[in-house]
Amino acid sequence: MPADPLLSIAEELYSLAPGEFTGTRNEWARQTRADGDRELAERVTALRRPSTAAWVVNMLMRHQAEQMTQVLDLGASLRRAQADLDGDALRELTRQRRRLTTVLTQQGRELARDLGQKVTGSVAEQVEDTLHAAMVDEGAAAAVRSGMLVAALTATGVEQADVADALAVPAALGLAPRARTRPPARRTALHAVPEKPQASGDPDDPGDATRAREREQAEARRRARQQALDEARAAADEEKRRLRKARKRVSRLEARTLQVADELEQLRGRAAELEHELDTLDERSDRARARRDRVEERYAQAQDALSAAETSLDEAAKDG
Repeated sequence: MPADPLLSIAEELYSLAPGEFTGTRNEWARQTRADGDRELAERVTALRRPSTAAWVVNMLMRHQAEQMTQVLDLGASLRRAQADLDGDALRELTRQRRRLTTVLTQQGRELARDLGQKVTGSVAEQVEDTLHAAMVDEGAAAAVRSGMLVAALTATGVEQADVADALAVPAALGLAPRARTRPPARRTALHAVPEKPQASGDPDDPGDATRAREREQAEARRRARQQALDEARAAADEEKRRLRKARKRVSRLEARTLQVADELEQLRGRAAELEHELDTLDERSDRARARRDRVEERYAQAQDALSAAETSLDEAAKDG
């Protein structure tokens, strides 16, 4: 990543486990504020905690960089085949895309488990949707490559994916994070709580050890509540982004609906005008046909009269 201070801080933050994000971000904000850079502190504070799905994709980009690069390269080939209308290549690349996204999503679930994070079925679907988006949309691919997603992505390949709200730092678009070694499976270590010497009283009095355990339990509850709050906030941010996107789509459709309704109304008005004109033309055609018939009858009569006159003239010439 470049040496830009915000990008450097974000690079660290988006490599952390979800439960570590908020505390580390706030510590960075305090430190930069204490160093006199209030603007940077505000920008750090504004960095959003990633949704679970976005975090999984970020981790894949850091811990499974080779496989992710394969996905992104295959996506570029797929988009070229679409542009070239190469049917055979499209079919083969589409099969590869489905295989890769399925396999990599499963690897993402395993990686998350190794990092101490449970991935539900719905989160796995969002991970797969994001990988699919990265393969069919160039902007989504650049956002995924950064390793700084804060929200899952969706794309159909028809309309461009909306990546602005899904990326932590816009300047990171297309950059690649530092690759990391996949950590070993996480195991919970059991630690005995040592007894502290008693200042006075019965040396076997468990009071100090009990109070220590109570403090540890209280701290564990606080961390769990903080993590639940962070997850709820991230989920709310994700739904807010989805709602904003849905509202934009509804607005576009409503605008198009009004436009089509207006065009239809104009066409209906024009249809009414044409129907009136058609009725008028039918009436005029009837009158014109009747007049034609009368003229044809008079013409036949005139022809008969002409023939009679010519015959009479011939007879008169013979008599003379």
